[in-house]
Amino acid sequence: MQQSILILGACGQIGTELTLALRERYGNENVIASDIREGSDSLMNSGPFEILDATSYDAVEEIVMHYEVSEVYLMAAMLSATAEKFPERAWNLNMNSLFNVLNLAKEKKIDKIFWPSSIAVFGKNTPKENTPQHTLMEPSTVYGISKQTGERWCAYYNAKYDVDVRSVRYPGLISWKTQPGGGTTDYAVEIYLQALEEGTYNCFLKEDTALPMMFMDDAIRAAIELMESAGEKLSIRSSYNLGAMSFTPGEIAGSIKKQLPEFSISYEPDFRQAIADSWPSSIDDSQARKDWGWHPEFDLERTSAEMLKQLRTLN
Repeated sequence: MQQSILILGACGQIGTELTLALRERYGNENVIASDIREGSDSLMNSGPFEILDATSYDAVEEIVMHYEVSEVYLMAAMLSATAEKFPERAWNLNMNSLFNVLNLAKEKKIDKIFWPSSIAVFGKNTPKENTPQHTLMEPSTVYGISKQTGERWCAYYNAKYDVDVRSVRYPGLISWKTQPGGGTTDYAVEIYLQALEEGTYNCFLKEDTALPMMFMDDAIRAAIELMESAGEKLSIRSSYNLGAMSFTPGEIAGSIKKQLPEFSISYEPDFRQAIADSWPSSIDDSQARKDWGWHPEFDLERTSAEMLKQLRTLN
């Protein structure tokens, strides 16, 4: 029987592109998108869509049963910078939505879950270079606290109830298809937009702030490859470290200047600098590479070339 996939938070930065990629792979009618609001035309017109509050167990269960859903990708979340402004709302969204899908899997109403964690689970006392898979985790943001807590619950439900939950710790994500969603690494999307539209960018992080980053195509592929991997190969049921590239605002500006020589950048760090300072500068993802063959395809130069090329076609 053809599997049915539900995406919660399908209109977000990752959710939109993930939905379209899954529909291309598994068939439009087999991938049900959902969110608390409607999404882009391409999302809405390419397959089933449901208005759905991911924090409502009854509402999620109803959709799961109606479509006979076997897999859930839980992408609904309030990201780092926005969550600092609305701590309780962020906690409730990020945690209640996770409990809902974990409990549905515990009750054997769904077979498999993908839930993204983040480099926000780490903290200022975590080793910043090549941050290990297993290490000290003292997150200092609401988003990071919710993701670290979520990791522990995922591992618990897997060990206690044999729930098949799979996760990766996403670094900052770069995409030309969707607008930034309130994250600290959003500068790496905004800078390309501003470079083309204004020829200049005022960055909210310091010039030398190195952070792990990933082009969205790699991020989507990682989720799908992990979900398609044989369960017995997976040794991590909290969340896998996932790496691709690391760079600073100065370095990304340099890569843009190779194609737009007149581009200029200035720096005016705000509250997001403290968040960035608590995160790693590079990631050791050797466990993901070993267990399920993870390998990124985009480096900084390829990412900059693709971002500028695609954004030009939109303007």
